Amino acid sequence: MNTLLQGWDDTIVALATAPGIGAIGLIRLSGSKTFQVMNELFPSKDLNAMPSHTMQVGLLKHEGAVLDEVVLSLYKSPKSYTGEDIIEISCHGSPFIQEKIIESITLRGVRMAKPGEFTQRAFLNGKLDLVQAEAVADLIASNTEASRKAALHTMRGGFSSDLKALREQLIGFSALIELELDFSQEDVAFADREKFRQLIAQLQRTTQTLISSFRLGNVIKNGVQVAIIGKPNAGKSTLLNTLLNENRAIVSEIAGTTRDTIEEVLNIEGVLFRLIDTAGIREHTNDTIEQIGVSKSKEKMRSAQLVLYLFDVDEMGVEELKELVKEMEAEQINYLLVGNKAEVFDGDLALKYAGFKKCIFIAAKTQWNIEILKKELVAATIGSGIQLESTIVTNARHHQALLQLSQSLTEVSEGLENHIPGDLLALDIRQCLNHLGTITGQITHEDQLDFIFSKFCIGK
Repeated sequence: MNTLLQGWDDTIVALATAPGIGAIGLIRLSGSKTFQVMNELFPSKDLNAMPSHTMQVGLLKHEGAVLDEVVLSLYKSPKSYTGEDIIEISCHGSPFIQEKIIESITLRGVRMAKPGEFTQRAFLNGKLDLVQAEAVADLIASNTEASRKAALHTMRGGFSSDLKALREQLIGFSALIELELDFSQEDVAFADREKFRQLIAQLQRTTQTLISSFRLGNVIKNGVQVAIIGKPNAGKSTLLNTLLNENRAIVSEIAGTTRDTIEEVLNIEGVLFRLIDTAGIREHTNDTIEQIGVSKSKEKMRSAQLVLYLFDVDEMGVEELKELVKEMEAEQINYLLVGNKAEVFDGDLALKYAGFKKCIFIAAKTQWNIEILKKELVAATIGSGIQLESTIVTNARHHQALLQLSQSLTEVSEGLENHIPGDLLALDIRQCLNHLGTITGQITHEDQLDFIFSKFCIGK
């Protein structure tokens, strides 16, 4: 048994469905006393004699009083989610009934589960690795088709398989290096250094591909923050309303109407865009409140992942726009220029703005070219689209460990080039294996696990 399992041999219970009134509530138990406790509350059948993966219907009773008519789903160790004995109680969705059932269970020595404790036990019992366990939480939190597919791919072992292949190849060569050390006095070489160079180069490419995927993974998981910036009356609030297809922001001909930032979420092609309508930027205003709004707009512009700079094609001068682009590029701001109130894209506009590469034209009020704008938003953030057939890294912890792995692989590569002794090379390889192990949970500690699983729902 994993040494981290010490103190984890008690039985736990939790409500697995959302709190509140519903048709059905689900209460889950896991641990060695599960069947003993439920036999006391479910006297009509001997649950120990019932086959695993069956459902039993009957009355739950506590001290002779009927609590509810329920359905029990039985999962016997080790063929269960946690690897322990599990019983799931499907009861009526009254919070009062659920509380009475849980109370009757805890009176028999079962404690309430901590957040994520069922999944944590699944990890500790070898039913899932840490990557898959974290993907469970991502799947529960998924709010788009892309985030669902990415989490499901990882939960079903896609990312783990990639890491396993990396680890096995490193372990194979590490074993040969260690064998050489055992025969160091005989000057025997078991490991082909040239083949190892090729292997390290391959592992570096694979690792770099996974690292690069995090940019897309972060977008899939957390969405894209888009700041809509521009002068007063450029049409920012009208554009926000048009994109959302609702009157979310106040629209007025009076300059400076928007004083504070307004944030809304829009799903485009499976990506969440967190749109921020900001106060119009004008440098000279005596309105103190508007000055604060302008200051906030500039802050959002610098922190956003994409700045959508909206300008009125009849009022914005080309030279002024060039200066603006120069400033944004100097600050390495990812931007998209959007000429509003264009109505149609004619030859005059094409000629006037020919020098700007990241520029499209719309009419927010009449919704002309809005669908094109949506496609440009996707292209500016995720490129050609989301391909979920391969692994996409969405977890910041995994990304950090992969960066460390990449650095260690570079050190191994440099060691090979400099013909360092086998014992030093073996240390560098072990460091690579350590970084891989921290991702999958093969190398971890209890505090880290408590932090990871504390972010889970109670009952999962």
